[in-house]
Amino acid sequence: MKTDHNKAENPLRQAISRRSFLRHSGGCAALSSGAVLNTLLQLQTFNTAVAAQSNADYKALVCIFLHGGIDSYNVLCPLEPNEYDDYRQVRSNLALNYDPNDPDNDDVHEIVDAASGRKFGMHHGLTRLAELFRNGKMAFLANVGSLIERTDMSSYQAKRNLPLGLYSHADMIRHWQTAVPQSRTQLTGWAGRMADLLLDRVNQNPTISMNISLNEVNIFETGDTVVPYVIQDSGATRLNGYRGGWRFDKVLTDATDQILVETYRDLLEKTHAQTRRTAIDAAIAFNDATNNVEINTPFPNHYFGRQLKMVAKTIGARQALNQQRQIFFVSRGGWDHHAGLIGRQNAMLPEVDGGLASLYDALVELGVQNDVVIFTMSDFARTLSSNGKGSDHAWGGNHMIIGDSVRGGRIWGDYPTSLALGNPLDTGRGRLIPTTSVDEYAAELALWYGATNSDLDTILPNIRNFYGGSGSPIGFMA
Repeated sequence: MKTDHNKAENPLRQAISRRSFLRHSGGCAALSSGAVLNTLLQLQTFNTAVAAQSNADYKALVCIFLHGGIDSYNVLCPLEPNEYDDYRQVRSNLALNYDPNDPDNDDVHEIVDAASGRKFGMHHGLTRLAELFRNGKMAFLANVGSLIERTDMSSYQAKRNLPLGLYSHADMIRHWQTAVPQSRTQLTGWAGRMADLLLDRVNQNPTISMNISLNEVNIFETGDTVVPYVIQDSGATRLNGYRGGWRFDKVLTDATDQILVETYRDLLEKTHAQTRRTAIDAAIAFNDATNNVEINTPFPNHYFGRQLKMVAKTIGARQALNQQRQIFFVSRGGWDHHAGLIGRQNAMLPEVDGGLASLYDALVELGVQNDVVIFTMSDFARTLSSNGKGSDHAWGGNHMIIGDSVRGGRIWGDYPTSLALGNPLDTGRGRLIPTTSVDEYAAELALWYGATNSDLDTILPNIRNFYGGSGSPIGFMA
C-alpha cells in the first residue's frame, strides 16, 4: 500500500516525546550500549578533535579469533619422516595424507622452516597462505596457549597455578583475550589495556575508538577507558531513516535533531542526549570516510570475506578518521569439530585462506603491508587422538602471523619433535602443555605496536613469569 507521507507528518510529531525518544531510539548498532559507552568514555578523555595525521607512525593489529577451538595440528603438521609417522599414528583417521613420492595425492602444501630446515605441511585448503609463508610474509607460532607461569608435566600433575577451567570454551576464550587465566572476573582485555595506555601518546579520533570490532562486543578490546566501536561488515549502522531521502525521513531527522539539542535539567537525560548525538555523528563520519575508500583487491563474497574487506576500508580511511593506531577484532566461528573434522576443515579453511590472503593483498594495495599485522587466536587446540569422528578440547596450538614486518618463513616457538602419545608435553590424548604463553605472543605484538617494556606490566600482568624485558619476547617481529 502506498504511504501518504504528508499525512504521516503530524502523527509522527505527536508520537515522539523527549522521554519516549530517549528510551526507544537505540535500535541500531551505532547507538548500542557499547557504542554509547564508547563515545561517552572517549569524550571524557579528549576535549578537542584532533587534526588529520600523516602515515609516518601508523600501525594496526588485526586479530582473527577462531571461535570453537581450531584443530591446529591439521593446520600445520610435521613432515619429517619420523615426525610424520608419529603424527599419522596418533591422528589415525584425522591425519592428512602425505607421500613425498606421490605429491599429487597429498593433503598438504609442503613448507620448510627457514631456520631449522624442518619440513612441515600446511592444510591443502591454505593454498594462498602457503605462498605467503614461502615468500616470507607469514610465520607460525607453535604450541602457544594460556599459562600463568611456565608449566611442565610435574606442575600440571600437581595442579599448580593452572588456568581456571582448563579445556573449557568459556574460560579459555576469556583467558586468551584477558591474558589473566587465574581469574574469571577480569573485566578488561590486553588490547583494551594497551589502548588505555596509548591514548595520550598517539593522536586519536575523540568519538571513534582505536579498537574496532566487526559485529561482536568482546573483552579483548575492552579497557578501563577504551571500549570497542562495533561496526557491521557494511559499516557503522545509522539510525534508520536519519538523513534519508524520503519525506518521512526528513521528519524523523528534524525531530531527532530538535530533541537532541534540547537543554535537559536531568543529568542522565542530558548525558544520554549528548552521547546519542555523538554516536549518530560518529556513525555518519565513519561511513562517509570508509565509503570514500576504493579497494580494488577482490575479496571472497562470504561473511568472513566481507568483514575483512571492511577492515581494509577502515584502514584505508585512517587519515579521514584521524587515527594513527587501530586494533581490529574479527571472528570466524564453527571450529568445535567433535565430529566431521576432515570434511568441515576442508570446507572452512579455504574461506580463511581466501579472506586472509585478500586482506594481505589489500594492505599491499594501500601501501601499509609493513604497518599492519594479522594474527590468529582461538579457544585452544584439540586432542591429537581421535574420538572416532573428530577431536576434542585440548590446550597448546599453532597460530598464524601475517605481514611484512613479520619474520616470515619461520616456525617460531617449539613445535614438538614428536606428537606420539605419552610425549613429555602430553597430558592425555595428545593435549599438549603449551611451551609458549599467550603473554609472550601478546608482548611481541604490543612492543611492535608501540607499547614500552614498562607498559607490559599493566597490559600483561603475568608477563614477568615469561619475559624479563631483555631482547625480544619471541623474535617473530622485525
